[in-house]
Amino acid sequence: MKPTTYFFIFFFGIFSTFSQHRISGKITDSQNQPLPFTNIILYNLETKEMPKGTVSDSDGNYNFTKLKSGNYRIEISTLGFETKKIKAFELKGNKVFNASLKEKSTSLNEVVIKSKRPVIKQTAEKLIVDLEKSEMTNTNLQDVMRKIPGVLVTNNGISIAGNGGVRILINGKTTEYMDVETLLRDFPADNIAKVEVIEQPGAEYEASGSGAIVNIILKKNVKLGTHGSVNSWIGEDEGIEWGTGFSVASYKNKLNWQTSVNYSQPTWRDDLFLVRTVNSETYDQITKEPYDPDNFAISGSLDYYLSEHHSIGLGGRFNNRNSTRTASSKTIISDENNRNTLFSENYFDRQRTNYNINPYYEYKTDTDKLVIDFNYVDFTNDNTNTLYDIAGSTITFDDRKYIQDGTYNIKTYRLDYSKTISDNLKISAGSRFADVKTDNDLQTFEEKNGNFEKNEEASSRFVIDETIFALYSKVNATLGKWSFSGGLRYEDSNTDGTSTFLKEGNLTSEVQKRPIKKLFPSASISRKITDVLGASVSYSYRIQRPSYGSLNSFATFLDPYSAGEGNPNLTPAYTNNYQFNLTFDGQPFFTVGYSKTDDVIFQLISQDNATAQIRQQDVNVENNANWNFRLFAPLNLTKGLEGYTGIIVTNTDFKSSTYGVDLNKWNLIWFVQASYQLPWDVNFELSGNYGTGALEGQIEVDWLAELDFSFGKKFLDNKLKVNLGFNKMLNRGFVGNIDYGNGIADVESNGSRQNVQLRLVYSFGSKFGKKKSGRKTNNDEENRIRDDN
Repeated sequence: MKPTTYFFIFFFGIFSTFSQHRISGKITDSQNQPLPFTNIILYNLETKEMPKGTVSDSDGNYNFTKLKSGNYRIEISTLGFETKKIKAFELKGNKVFNASLKEKSTSLNEVVIKSKRPVIKQTAEKLIVDLEKSEMTNTNLQDVMRKIPGVLVTNNGISIAGNGGVRILINGKTTEYMDVETLLRDFPADNIAKVEVIEQPGAEYEASGSGAIVNIILKKNVKLGTHGSVNSWIGEDEGIEWGTGFSVASYKNKLNWQTSVNYSQPTWRDDLFLVRTVNSETYDQITKEPYDPDNFAISGSLDYYLSEHHSIGLGGRFNNRNSTRTASSKTIISDENNRNTLFSENYFDRQRTNYNINPYYEYKTDTDKLVIDFNYVDFTNDNTNTLYDIAGSTITFDDRKYIQDGTYNIKTYRLDYSKTISDNLKISAGSRFADVKTDNDLQTFEEKNGNFEKNEEASSRFVIDETIFALYSKVNATLGKWSFSGGLRYEDSNTDGTSTFLKEGNLTSEVQKRPIKKLFPSASISRKITDVLGASVSYSYRIQRPSYGSLNSFATFLDPYSAGEGNPNLTPAYTNNYQFNLTFDGQPFFTVGYSKTDDVIFQLISQDNATAQIRQQDVNVENNANWNFRLFAPLNLTKGLEGYTGIIVTNTDFKSSTYGVDLNKWNLIWFVQASYQLPWDVNFELSGNYGTGALEGQIEVDWLAELDFSFGKKFLDNKLKVNLGFNKMLNRGFVGNIDYGNGIADVESNGSRQNVQLRLVYSFGSKFGKKKSGRKTNNDEENRIRDDN
């Protein structure tokens, strides 16, 4: 090569280097506050090259480097603000273009296809119900749950494929309320984005639980701007009931916050009719138990975006529930020659308060995500109930009083990391540590000479100190028409339970230690068979730990002849779950599920013929197996009608030689969930089910049915949603029998009927649709604080 050629290349390189320029600047709003994550597009007007793009950093700064001389123009935009265009200019050197964007006064016009039916998708691990574009979420969580195929909401709670024990999470965290009834009634559905029904939890979820997980994902951090809603409802159940609340959120720039307050006074009633034989006598008992608690809840969160990839936050909530009620019982005891009656009342005074604090740190890029999370829960439960007879009784008994104070402190530390290697491969891993301390103190008093005196031998204190350490890893992979998910979770838990009580005049302490070290695998594989038909199989191994309260050996009387009793010898149960799914166009079509549980936790109801008392106690039954077959179909028989229908066939089997339990029952449930557009844009919704029977633990239930419907309409440019609901119409409660082993009882468990409820939701503020990521946390220990009062 000639020297002149070397000189030309060297000179051209020097010239090119000095001809490269830089454009930079800062983007702010009208208040001169920086706008992070703003889109800046640079167009070259002289070439056909693709435009260059960048995003402003957390301080609103941006820059383009290594630009050639030429003519350019810039366009700056972000959702919620007016787009700014910088006119064409000639670039000969470095330039600085700062820009101030004006916030839009109205929300963006967007084309959204609305449907009355939510979008439903079945995967190998879970059923996803997307409510973002559905017109069906204008009432409460109870109505949302009724729209999920295979989920039944009855007087006895929530069941999926005939199985109870359903855990409800909100954004991956345990629910704010400790009882399902209040959660379903009070939780507004207006901000629910989607619902995940997870029957085969992966390694990232806690291994605890006997039933499915229902994860309610809220529309958190999805709208830029300041907005909120006010909701109020009034109804009639067992008297007038009502509730109100509001929520406000602001998502702007680096600092986002939201808060909500709710108060309610619901009413309902649970009735029990029990007829049983004790030797030669018949005990005919009627108990009516009204509920009218006061519920108050306040929650809030702050999220601060340190930069494009780093954020920190703090969340918290406070819940308080006060309940005073009187359960009235009438027991007629008769034989061939005599008839006596015992009238009694049980006065309950319940005060429950819980709060939690939840700071976190999150790092997130397109391929990596790291979450470090801490959650502290403080729960107090002060219960007093007084059992006494009333005038008119021909049988007397000693009045009793029980004072049970419980405190629960839970600290949970969590770290989760996931990496997306490619579109077809993702790996994740994490760790969790929980430290739990509970203290339950039961004081028993018996009436003597007109005064209550403490019975030391029937009183006890029960303290639990528990730690749970977990590690997990998981991989998700796709190859052509095949998809695979597999994970392994290791849990090391140590539970020490100390029971202190008076025995033979001496104060005695007994310690139960329960160390568990175990691996919990989970896996699923799916394949697309045709363009519309898919199949999947999945497996998970899980543990059901006893609730904290069930481990205390104390007994409390619900009425003079029935009591609940704890079991300090209760051990965890282990379940192998298997499931096969067929999907049509991604939606559930046919499902077969099978589970086998060793040492299942079973509520045993026994009768003592010597004292005529019934005792309820959780015990470990050696063998439990469940089969379920599900067939689903969408409803589109006529224009304007949308929904789902299907049948669920289940078989439940319990066997125990220790407790003489041998129960096996097949049953079929038909359900329908539908909505229809009436004239004047009134939306009519209906849900109902009919079952040939069920096995609710030891109770063999006859046929059951339920029907609910509602009318909904929007006003004031869709800002006001009005819903009139009619619930528990034509419902039949649980009617069946209990085999005690030494006798059979006819039982009917029923509640109040024909609940009518009017609900109004008014939305206000600006919403600009800028999406931001939400995070999920989990705290399983709170679910084991069981209190149904």
